[in-house]
Amino acid sequence: MFKTTTGIVIAGTGGDSGKTFVSCGLIAELKRIGLKQSIFKKGPDYIDPAWLKLSSGTVVRNLDTYLMGNDNVIKSFLSHSKNSDISVIEGNRGLYDGFDSSGTHSTAELSKLLKVPVVLVLNATKMTRTASAIVLGCKTLDKDVVISGVILNQVGGKRHEKILRETIVNDTGISVLGAIPRMKNAEILPSRHLGLITPGEYSSASKSIEIVRKVVSEHVDIDKLIEIAKTAQTINFEFRSEEIIRDGKGLKLGYLSDKVFSFYYPENFEVMEERGVELIGISSIQDTRLPDIEGLYIGGGFPESNIEELINNRSLMNDIKYKAEKGLPIYAECGGLIYLSESIEYNGSTFPMAGVFPIKIKLEKEPQGHGYMIVKVDKPNPFFEVGTEIKGHEFHYSHVITQHSTLNTQHPKLNTQHPTLNTQHSKIQTCLSVQRGKGTIDGRDGLFYKNVFASYLHIHALGCPQWVEGVIRMMRGINY
Repeated sequence: MFKTTTGIVIAGTGGDSGKTFVSCGLIAELKRIGLKQSIFKKGPDYIDPAWLKLSSGTVVRNLDTYLMGNDNVIKSFLSHSKNSDISVIEGNRGLYDGFDSSGTHSTAELSKLLKVPVVLVLNATKMTRTASAIVLGCKTLDKDVVISGVILNQVGGKRHEKILRETIVNDTGISVLGAIPRMKNAEILPSRHLGLITPGEYSSASKSIEIVRKVVSEHVDIDKLIEIAKTAQTINFEFRSEEIIRDGKGLKLGYLSDKVFSFYYPENFEVMEERGVELIGISSIQDTRLPDIEGLYIGGGFPESNIEELINNRSLMNDIKYKAEKGLPIYAECGGLIYLSESIEYNGSTFPMAGVFPIKIKLEKEPQGHGYMIVKVDKPNPFFEVGTEIKGHEFHYSHVITQHSTLNTQHPKLNTQHPTLNTQHSKIQTCLSVQRGKGTIDGRDGLFYKNVFASYLHIHALGCPQWVEGVIRMMRGINY
């Protein structure tokens, strides 16, 4: 039996309700008053956690029952919140929006699993009593979900606020904890095609957080929120000790880390370190050569939005291509796949990339793959055993537009400086059959060449231990 720390879920009635704005402001204010926090984000997401991290100054962890399983979610929540004064979980999408029509894996289900009360953020633009109908619906749809308060967002003025407060309290019995005035949130927390701009790409990010903190602290009852958080209930859960084998000791795993590549779950690094692997950050913009490493991890990010700086560092691209040809184990996700492609077409121009894979990629204005994925490994490859089923997620506006049976991947502008290397592929090889999702090419994913693997699939290490095993095994030079 474990009592949760003081905890609260900031949920929304839908996308763009303002829950990230409220969460960032609340967290920044809790930090100002000196409370030690543990911060979480529900669902697969990299960008919102980056803003939550900036607001709190602490590591932010994702809680997703689809990717991680219930036990791993509970274990992560309890172990990382046990020494905190308060835990804050930002939900995703609407409170009941989940994997299917039953709302499986929704924020509501997470709140029940962790026995943490919910505060609902409602965008009240151009509505009055309809707001209480929405809140009442959320309250009665599942009576096991404890909604303990409402925060109104985009309120038009004092009269609008008065009507909203009265109707919600009278019709639902739920307290209104605050009313945030109408403002252009997009100008404070700017966004683009995948959501908010990452803090690392926005020079005024810290100033924005301070603005958000002041707005939330002035218009929301922070003391009442803390009191609600104290009503979190007891979780019945038994921790089981697990022996950690430090089979990665002596190995160095490099990873691209900067404003271009920032989409990494912290657990993906932590499990590597627990196994003894040394992690080495590498800038795709500033570093011109790879350090002495046994493997390279390229996560997701925004290569297209930083394309000029990226391709100006041709030396690193050349070195990564050379090391790939020489057999360096490389694992790449989404943005990493783009980086390893021959080229990307973006805003009417084509830019040469590292050229490890003979594919051309184009960025579109609409999502090309978005949501949870299930893939099955059906061909021998460097990192995963055949028959392995993997759960993950994808979110990409890019797609493959050209693939060649034989293609010299040396782009005319890409001087590899290693003319003796044979860079021709006999064919594009894939090892993942996409059971759910879009993938890369014709219902398939998992491109591989020599010891390089790339896909649109994002994985979470706690839900995919096979990834950890595969990376360490490859760095040790052991093939299936």
